[in-house]
Amino acid sequence: MRTRVLTTRESFPGTALPRLAQAADVVSWPGTDKPAPADLAALAPGVTAILALGNDTVDAALMDAAGPSLRVIALASMGYDNVDRVAAAERGITVTHTPGTLAETTADLAFALILAARRRLGAANASLMSGGWDTFRMHEYLGLDVHGATLGLIGYGQIARAVARRARGFDMRVLHHSRTSPDSVPLATLLAESDIVSLHVPLTPETHHLIGARELAAMKPTATLVNTARGGVVDEEALLDAVRAGRIHSAGLDVFAREPMGADLSPLVKEPNIVTTPHIGSATESTRAAMADLAADNILDVLAGRPARTPIPG
Repeated sequence: MRTRVLTTRESFPGTALPRLAQAADVVSWPGTDKPAPADLAALAPGVTAILALGNDTVDAALMDAAGPSLRVIALASMGYDNVDRVAAAERGITVTHTPGTLAETTADLAFALILAARRRLGAANASLMSGGWDTFRMHEYLGLDVHGATLGLIGYGQIARAVARRARGFDMRVLHHSRTSPDSVPLATLLAESDIVSLHVPLTPETHHLIGARELAAMKPTATLVNTARGGVVDEEALLDAVRAGRIHSAGLDVFAREPMGADLSPLVKEPNIVTTPHIGSATESTRAAMADLAADNILDVLAGRPARTPIPG
């Protein structure tokens, strides 16, 4: 009897699915929307591996539905907060993610949000589209400079370092706050001195609402907050209040506490001084293919009795 692999979508960019199909019987969630936990549990009995996206719920119930055959959960994602890591460890299940595949692409998007938020491109485009650009006025569409500004990076992993390299081309001063870097500055210093604060930390109990009302109040009134990490790192109500009250200048958000949104939009999306995108940090053809391919590589390694290439940090 061939090994069975569950994939939470029936289509992935790259070569992940055909390569898995050569080594195992692949069963896939057939829907176009995000599967509910019960949908995946119904397909899981007897599978040895699960290939999932970063927003799929992979909890103890799904692991138990798969049964003792489940050996590896491979995420096509850098983040792994959607997995019950304690439950996986208790069951001896390896959990993998995709570091090294998306840093440069996500850094591109982070810098795009910096530029769009600082220069108020969303509000300017909305005015243009509504017919509001009817003459030239010196005081209209005014944003803030990015070149020469101070950029504060919270977290200093692969993506943050890639953003820092881009900042050098804009002659920016770069600060960073990290638990592991010897050059780290205190968070209070970073918040007080930065013109742009960009978030690059995983979502953990320690980083949940890392940026709240107190931290926003410590920032400059001309500051911009950018989040391409996880929505839960920011207290969204506090951020909306700070932008509306003018306590900070603007924000650029690619991630939200509630994803996806559908038609029930967060008020953050409708705020003129907040630029928003639908979690597209890694959304280029080559990067998404690389993510799926690395997830498949992790599964194939475990099926062959080899260590996984990129297990999540212990």
